[in-house]
Amino acid sequence: MSATQHDSSTARLIGTGQHIGQRIGRARRIGRGLAAAGGALAVLVAGLALPAAAEPATPVDYTSGSTATRANDLGFDTCDAPSLAALNAWQGTSPYDVVNIYFGGINRGCAAQPNLTPTWVRGAVQAGWKLLPTYFGYQPTCMFGTKPNRYDANSATARGSSDGADAVARAQALGLLSGSGLYADVEHYDRTDASCRTAVRRYVSAWTKTLHDSGYLAGVYVHQDSGLRDLSDTYDSTSYARPDAVWMARWDGNSSLTGWPTAPDSQWSYYQRAKQYQGDHDETWGGVTINIDSDNVRAPVATTARNYSVTSTSALNGRSGPSSSYPVVRTYAPGATLAVVCQTSGQRVGTTSVWDRLTDGAWVSDRYVSTPSSTGFSSALPRCAYPGQVTVDLTARTGPGTSYPASGSPLRKGALAYVACQKVGTQIRTTRVWDQLRDGRWVSDYYVSNRSNTTWSAPVPRCP
Repeated sequence: MSATQHDSSTARLIGTGQHIGQRIGRARRIGRGLAAAGGALAVLVAGLALPAAAEPATPVDYTSGSTATRANDLGFDTCDAPSLAALNAWQGTSPYDVVNIYFGGINRGCAAQPNLTPTWVRGAVQAGWKLLPTYFGYQPTCMFGTKPNRYDANSATARGSSDGADAVARAQALGLLSGSGLYADVEHYDRTDASCRTAVRRYVSAWTKTLHDSGYLAGVYVHQDSGLRDLSDTYDSTSYARPDAVWMARWDGNSSLTGWPTAPDSQWSYYQRAKQYQGDHDETWGGVTINIDSDNVRAPVATTARNYSVTSTSALNGRSGPSSSYPVVRTYAPGATLAVVCQTSGQRVGTTSVWDRLTDGAWVSDRYVSTPSSTGFSSALPRCAYPGQVTVDLTARTGPGTSYPASGSPLRKGALAYVACQKVGTQIRTTRVWDQLRDGRWVSDYYVSNRSNTTWSAPVPRCP
């Protein structure tokens, strides 16, 4: 294990500086105990100096009816959201499965967006498209071009916060749920202006924290020679919150998400990158021509709900967790419509161990829901996951403890740990909670930036 790679050894001493600032600098994480398996872990934090900030990794405050959705597909962006008929023509005939939507922002060029409605969002997702939401807000004063609404170093934080708040409101109005990745468009700018570089970093930091506080993942669209360089340079800075994903513009025809010249592969390394690799051009698929930019997307995208119905002949219980051992929080009548966000593994009921999380936060057994599969996961629905950035280079293991073998490549600092569920394991510093990732590997929750590093982090479910 390298000197910078962390695991979960109980022999490791508590350090000082940046790591403590990231993980113990939040008041809501202090003085709590771990209630688990019939016991409680007392947490000793007295005497630690607590800094005021928690950069660069800030936690996302996910709502109960949420999940993160990620893409690993080619996509395209175009000024106006295409009609559903056009999307249907392209679906299956084009190489694309992701479509960008310019859903807001004072500098948005295609402001009318006649197609972009909640009905359009539902229709596009139902047809199998993943959505890449982009917000074209205020721009830095040194931006190349003529966009009129700009910020400087003094106003950047306020603009980033207000743009973030507006983006969340607009996303919610379209039905883009907590856990969605929303991307701030930061156009190419003059890096010789030092004050303007500071302004961009402040804007992106404020955007990131505002989205995180509202339950959304924060992405940013940047040019490879300006925004990407500056965010890469401050990747480990304790002065700025780090965005969860970067979408880089470089029109070189190469769709690769590694080997970028202005950001090392170790940064934004796990489902946190997209690249716009070809600019304005026409493509025709299924007889429909659209002027597009081409993208490769391996990053968070929009989360939406899909509607299904209750198939049981009696009322279906919605519970606080994915098992009949959890309390009933509400009931649903036979034939009622359920807004399903994601699926996870839980107690086996009949032919399936799949449970569905609903937008109201409740869990129901998929056995009694009209999803496409009655025995396993449905491909149309994402697996439930609640990502947090890891604060160190982190070893993943085959089970929830240091006695289990290492598994796969370590998660690099700043990578997103896509947490599916939590379980008690080896005690690591202030916690015995371990996180199972979507890929089945395990990491100590101490090194994952979420709501707590001493106890469970809502709304993550317990592992079966």
